Amino acid sequence: MADQSRPTPSPAQPFSTRTLHLFLLLLVGSLLLFVGLGDIGLTDRDEGSNAEAGREMLESGDWISPTLNYEPRYAKPAFVYWVLASTYALFGENEFTARLPSAMFGLGLLFLQYFFLNRFLGPTIAFGGALILLLNAEFVGLHRMVMTDPELVFFTTLATYSFWVGFREDGRDRHFLWLFYIGMALAMLAKGPVGIIIPLLAVIPYLTLTRQWKIYFAKGKPLVGWMLFIAIAAPWYLAMFAIHGADYAAAAHANTTGRFANPMEGHGGTLFFYLPVLLVGFFPWSGFLPVTVYQSLKEWKLFRSGEKNPKGEEGLLLFSTLWILGILVFFTISATRLPHYILPLFPAASLLVAVFWSRCLSEKSPSGLKLSVRIILVTGYLLSIVLVSLPAIYEYFQQKIALEFPVAQTVEVGITPLVLGAGVFVSVVLFRHFVWHDTKRPQAFWIMSGAIVVLLLIVLVFTLPHYGKYFISPPQELATLAGETLGPNDALVQFGRKRPSLAFYAKRKVYFISPGEDELFTPHVKSKGHLMVILQSNRQPRLPHPISQFKPVQQQDGWVLLSSETLVR
Repeated sequence: MADQSRPTPSPAQPFSTRTLHLFLLLLVGSLLLFVGLGDIGLTDRDEGSNAEAGREMLESGDWISPTLNYEPRYAKPAFVYWVLASTYALFGENEFTARLPSAMFGLGLLFLQYFFLNRFLGPTIAFGGALILLLNAEFVGLHRMVMTDPELVFFTTLATYSFWVGFREDGRDRHFLWLFYIGMALAMLAKGPVGIIIPLLAVIPYLTLTRQWKIYFAKGKPLVGWMLFIAIAAPWYLAMFAIHGADYAAAAHANTTGRFANPMEGHGGTLFFYLPVLLVGFFPWSGFLPVTVYQSLKEWKLFRSGEKNPKGEEGLLLFSTLWILGILVFFTISATRLPHYILPLFPAASLLVAVFWSRCLSEKSPSGLKLSVRIILVTGYLLSIVLVSLPAIYEYFQQKIALEFPVAQTVEVGITPLVLGAGVFVSVVLFRHFVWHDTKRPQAFWIMSGAIVVLLLIVLVFTLPHYGKYFISPPQELATLAGETLGPNDALVQFGRKRPSLAFYAKRKVYFISPGEDELFTPHVKSKGHLMVILQSNRQPRLPHPISQFKPVQQQDGWVLLSSETLVR
């Protein structure tokens, strides 16, 4: 749709409309991002590691050099730990406060999405685009976890949107270009060089395809802007190099170019890894993406010839499409692949889907709707089948699961997957019914939106706390007990697969020993201090002497806490 057909909203737009939209976004966003935020224990590894690194920063008072389990942590920059430590200082140390920054940045991203889309596409598309960004499993899931990605996505989105505003507009609005450089600097402090790469994956192809590099160099403040970027981002990195030297340099290399060139910690996958991740993680809106991306990209030559305005609405759609494709291509060719890596494309994807859906409501037979609906239906039906099949799948792998989670031998899946599968199936059927009727088509959007809210709340309020009580909390409760019992000269060991979250609950250093590393027990056995060991009950026969003779202090759902001394209660 040409830019002229949807004029830029006037600043005099009714205040009540914006207020209502923002209130509803705040309501639904708070419901999905904050309700039950601290009801389950921290998951391993990322959540436990990040939460503990922030706690240790507050405890030590060292705001430059992050540590994890009281050893240098070079994997991520310090910004997220600064935020976590500040949150702990204000509200205490627990699961809710550890996850609070992620949820707050998620809510902030929704408002950023709304204000940007409202400025260029109008309030209706802005509200729809913000809801689409919120109402999917990946956005909600990742913004309820102690991850670096919520901060990264907020700042990269701020940078990318600010580039568009500052590059498109004149006068005072051109100052938004400063936020382009500031956003990238803060994103780099949140997660490293990828914070620069993500905005540039949209900006560089856009300037190249539309032949606007001369305009950027003339009006984009490149020299001063990049100096501002360096002034914000460089001091912490320089301080780390000064303090830790070659050790930090080697770790920084491993976690940037090394992660790109080689799979780290077994996180590989095929070139098609992100196809199911995007289809399911961004469901149901992912069904609209193939058509919207194709339609936005197919006439890019018209922007080069000047037949289409690269700074108009269609230019914004091209910009968003390049943003999506750039991220997909970059992380696909990266050797290390993880589902949350593509979260930064969700704002652009939500924008495209919102615009496409507005066309579906204004046109009787919009091009591409039939294919989009078929993708949604097929994905929805397959997803419902998988959910309904989960009890059978769980039963088939129950013994293998029990090797890592002993409680799996006694805890059943229950009917929740059946309820979720039925909910997905019914919502898809209703969507199919309404989407083909011209007069009822608007209701299809609200049916899917309402279904997503209800199904996500079932998972967040009932499912996750129930399973978390058995599968996540037991070793953490034992670690809390050990931390309250042991003194400064005592030691706590976790035997088995490494669980960094235990250090957060014990509030002390935890020594992680895997089966086959029996010699690592020797220094602790020879020490005069009190020694406690956390492990799964089924691993007790693998303990070396004299650890195998330790007395059990407490058992919890397949986990046991052993002690070298008898505790008096």
